[in-house]
Amino acid sequence: MRVLAKDIAKIAQTGPGAAVAVSGWVHRIRDMGGITFVLLRDRSGLVQLVFNEKPVDASGTAITLESVIRVTGTAALNEKAPGGAEVQGETLECLSRAAPDLPFQVNGDISKMGLETILDHRILSVRNPKVRSIFNVQAVIIEAFCAYLRSRDFTEIKTSKLVWGGTEGGTELFEVEYFDRRVCLAQSPQFYKEAMVAAGMERVFEVAPAYRAEKHDTPRHLNEYVSMDVEMGFIESEKDLIDLERELLAHIFEAVARRNSAELALWKVPGPDPAAAEKAPVIGYEDAVKLASDMSAKTGGGRIFDINPEAERFLCEWSAGEYGSDLVFVNEFPRRYRPFYTFPSGANRTMSFDALFRGLEITTGGKRLHSYEAFVEALPRFGLKLENMQNYASLLQSGCPPHGGFAIGCERLTARILGLANVKEASLFPRDRRRVEP
Repeated sequence: MRVLAKDIAKIAQTGPGAAVAVSGWVHRIRDMGGITFVLLRDRSGLVQLVFNEKPVDASGTAITLESVIRVTGTAALNEKAPGGAEVQGETLECLSRAAPDLPFQVNGDISKMGLETILDHRILSVRNPKVRSIFNVQAVIIEAFCAYLRSRDFTEIKTSKLVWGGTEGGTELFEVEYFDRRVCLAQSPQFYKEAMVAAGMERVFEVAPAYRAEKHDTPRHLNEYVSMDVEMGFIESEKDLIDLERELLAHIFEAVARRNSAELALWKVPGPDPAAAEKAPVIGYEDAVKLASDMSAKTGGGRIFDINPEAERFLCEWSAGEYGSDLVFVNEFPRRYRPFYTFPSGANRTMSFDALFRGLEITTGGKRLHSYEAFVEALPRFGLKLENMQNYASLLQSGCPPHGGFAIGCERLTARILGLANVKEASLFPRDRRRVEP
């Protein structure tokens, strides 16, 4: 039976000479003359194999880096080996031989490799333990997101990504041929989330791709990304959603800190603090802009007039200094900056918010319009016509409770937790203006 690398030390502790069989990829070979050390990599980590002669397969051919092999032998403790144990190799079978001149050095230092090289050779680069660790963390983020919401009586849904038009009233849409007409890739599950709340589910969530045909080329944008969406009925204001997201992020942070300590150590970053998430402050938009502008002036910068990337960094610095939290919520955005369906607060403000984490916006959300009359009144302000919004109108005419929601960008959250310089590093197969493969 195959044994994983992480279990070799446990088996070796049971007594000398324990027989094991391990399989995986050849990560590194060190020929010391009379003895050869091979580092074998599997999904759980690395294990050291020791051969008293040059390791070859049954045909007498030497193995190459990244070849897939199966080795039988005996487990032994060795505090100098990865994981504190090693396998004394006895038989070796090459299951799949890798070419000797692969275009990417899997066991190399990725900090010395360019991002384009890493992404161009994605299948190989994900084999690198440090790169792979990004997606170990991301898997825990998604699992914790779903688990927490299920514990709060939310229902997971899966919605169509082929839609009739822009849910958010935008024009930056990817069009695709659909039989005898053209449809769009969904920017957001917004309409469907609200529809399911109105249908009586009350609380729903989804983890799925979203598509934005925006011509960005920045370290913070993707044209296809994973959106972690939440929608909840019977709320009073956006503050109910902020409270929910505080608790949700605290749960995610606790899971990452507990389950991904090895990955955090690889990236040399502190684990996200659940307690810090729970005490994250809320600051109104106008106060946030003024605060960021004042902080910019103190550092010799110019005035800030909006919550731009520079403002996001200043606000997170302020939150960390004043509240000990690298998370901050900005609410009460002006109506001109929010979609037509956002619930107003007074003449010019809205019950909406952004969540900023370690200098980057990771969430946008807010309370939605649930009154048909208010919906009709809002459309002209945004240059929209009722005849083009019949699905949305029908939803509100059917009886819809006060509701709202938010979306967390999965890649952005992953990148901020690990301190990655570019959000593309947190996407297995990133899509931008130039990249559509692999």
